[in-house]
Amino acid sequence: MGARPSGRHRRAAERQATYREVIAVGEFRALWYAQGFSLLGDQLAQVALAVLVYQRTNSPLATAAVYALTYLPSIVGGPLLAGLADRFARRRVMLWCDLLRALLVAVMAVPGMPFAVLCVLVFLVVLLSAPFSAARAALLPEILPGDRYVVGSALQNMTNQAVQMLGFAAGGALIATLGPYRALAIDAATFLASALLLVAGVRRRPAPASGGDARPSMWSMTRAGSKLVFGDRRLRTLVLFAWLCGFYVLPEGLAVPYAAKLDSDLPVAVVTGLLMAAMPTGTVIGAFAFSRFVSPTGRLRLMGWMAMLSCAPLVFSALQPPLPVVLGLWVLSGVGGAYQLAANAAFVQCVPAERRGQAFGLVQSGLMAAQGLGILVGGLAAERLGPEPVVALSGVMGVTGAAVLAMLWTESRADIAARVRAQATA
Repeated sequence: MGARPSGRHRRAAERQATYREVIAVGEFRALWYAQGFSLLGDQLAQVALAVLVYQRTNSPLATAAVYALTYLPSIVGGPLLAGLADRFARRRVMLWCDLLRALLVAVMAVPGMPFAVLCVLVFLVVLLSAPFSAARAALLPEILPGDRYVVGSALQNMTNQAVQMLGFAAGGALIATLGPYRALAIDAATFLASALLLVAGVRRRPAPASGGDARPSMWSMTRAGSKLVFGDRRLRTLVLFAWLCGFYVLPEGLAVPYAAKLDSDLPVAVVTGLLMAAMPTGTVIGAFAFSRFVSPTGRLRLMGWMAMLSCAPLVFSALQPPLPVVLGLWVLSGVGGAYQLAANAAFVQCVPAERRGQAFGLVQSGLMAAQGLGILVGGLAAERLGPEPVVALSGVMGVTGAAVLAMLWTESRADIAARVRAQATA
């Protein structure tokens, strides 16, 4: 019997993709740029809405409720609409979603639009993000196979977080200069830019479920997708890892009242932007380090520990530290959030290619719902307890959940690690 290879040799045998080879793929660049454009416009609108509501109401609950409005539509239509990504050509689904969202946001940008109408339009815009995100998530593994997928996901994640960091940090100043309606007009233009990039850079592909006239109904696809995702122990664990972000994203929904409570000489809008930019900053750092310096199977081993790190720093909010310490803790929480890269890659390994759209859509919908409901409940609790204790309690609950999932994951990861290792050494 031959000697068992050492850990060093096993890690050396796993080939890791590089950022250069991923960026060299033209279709990935088109998806990458399109998503960045769209997200930048969204951040401007999000900051404007949060600051405006708090200025008018001085209520953490009202502020959290409006912020949660950007998440909750996924509960209503996400699981059903995500199936469009497996029913029709994924590029076409993305294009139609971009065009419809551009139209809806352009209506929002009309001066004097009633606030209630704006909320309805926001709901519809977010609703259309479900099939778009499902189609993009299902298309990415086809464009970037193997470890390229992880590196490409990391690059997209870092870009998204960097755009959020820029949008949140500079959002208050830009909104003060441009006004909310011009910010919404910019958001509409970014959706059009995204559509143009998809037309120019992503090639046409046939619909995944091309069964002639015998296409399954949307309801049957939703039921089948739910059975696939929740009927497998490995997938259930990975889904719960993804939904854990509801605990560590909650502070963003309370950023305005948290900023108002801090003893700082800076304006509340500036402190709000800094707080909302802290976690994205940490996620950029974590995603780069996790994808660049950790082997594919090493990411799977570290996933549980990173998930606990994403929530543990929030516990120290109970001590009511000053602004610099709060920023450091939230950045560290963002670093831990990079575990989602490993969870995402493992999920891809377990789901058939022709059913990825529905599966990703269900996970994304639950993820958005968890974040929205968490922020809404957090806002209600902050009305009574204040933002610092609520953030700390969220951290305690998140660490507890992450520890349980980490134990479950040790029993489920062996065969996934074997598949990842086989791909990485191929």
